[in-house]
Amino acid sequence: MEQTALANPAAPAAAPYLTVDQFRTTAAAIEAEVGKVIVGQAEVVRHVLICLIAGGHALLEGVPGLGKTMLIKTLAEALELQFARIQFTPDLMPADIVGTDILEEAADGRRAFRFQPGPIFANLVLADEINRATPKTQSALLEAMQERSVTVAKRTYQLDLPFFVLATQNPIEMEGTYPLPEAQLDRFLFKVNVNFPSYSELVDILGRTTGQQISSAGKVATGDQIVTMGQLARQIPVASHVSDFVARLVVASHPEHPNAPPLVKQFLRYGASPRGAQAMILGAKITALFAGRLNVAFDDVGAVAPAALRHRLLLNFEGQAEGITTDEVVKELLDKVPRESK
Repeated sequence: MEQTALANPAAPAAAPYLTVDQFRTTAAAIEAEVGKVIVGQAEVVRHVLICLIAGGHALLEGVPGLGKTMLIKTLAEALELQFARIQFTPDLMPADIVGTDILEEAADGRRAFRFQPGPIFANLVLADEINRATPKTQSALLEAMQERSVTVAKRTYQLDLPFFVLATQNPIEMEGTYPLPEAQLDRFLFKVNVNFPSYSELVDILGRTTGQQISSAGKVATGDQIVTMGQLARQIPVASHVSDFVARLVVASHPEHPNAPPLVKQFLRYGASPRGAQAMILGAKITALFAGRLNVAFDDVGAVAPAALRHRLLLNFEGQAEGITTDEVVKELLDKVPRESK
């Protein structure tokens, strides 16, 4: 299969050396800039930023009107990245995302096909209300999210790096939505729940959004810096007892395993994939750097475990009927799985 690389004059150069203090300063500047626009939601902002630094993709879920789209647009404003937004609707087609070959006529009268890239050819792609499109259209993102490439008419085009997909979705029980395929869900590093704001936060939101001046974010970091921060995070060592704990968490999330907690055995149909373990390790490394540490602690794993696992656990019929949430199952895993191997 032919591989084609589109021109990328702004491709990230070799990353310079980065210290932990520089990492924390850059991350704090991004969070502060986003905080000028987004009220509260500190944990949501932190988890999305972890996904970007890790080079992964994030799925934000919440009812309409909670600022999911605004958060991603604000993050794009704070970073010097090429931004594209795709509004997912039931009539959206895969070609509307990845692009298509168009027939062009040259000056000499000859005709030839030319590839017209779709909006997926950007550094930061907002897939807005992703579960309002059909599964066929949703699956158009699979290759891009995993391989950082797009295949059209037997030709493969490499995407510019860095490349992130930040998707939003409404809860499945709302009208006019389609469940995301499990294979696609697994390609999101984190699934982040966006909750309703508190009373004081709601008052602050009204003050910021109904006046004459609307806050906006300025650019405080580049794509190269994000890539460099991710490279530093991957260099952080993880002690064997911490990585063993992550492995035990994932293994215990499968109901057929003898060490699975009671809640897992009763209410889960299938547990987390190895990508869940990778997401916890990467997220824990970055969480440690946020705290200024070069070692990963058990608490770092616990801080990212819900976001890394909640979309990778499949409830069985009994779990769905009982109204069990995957967050409850993750809490059970963190409580019951021993931190030290026996």
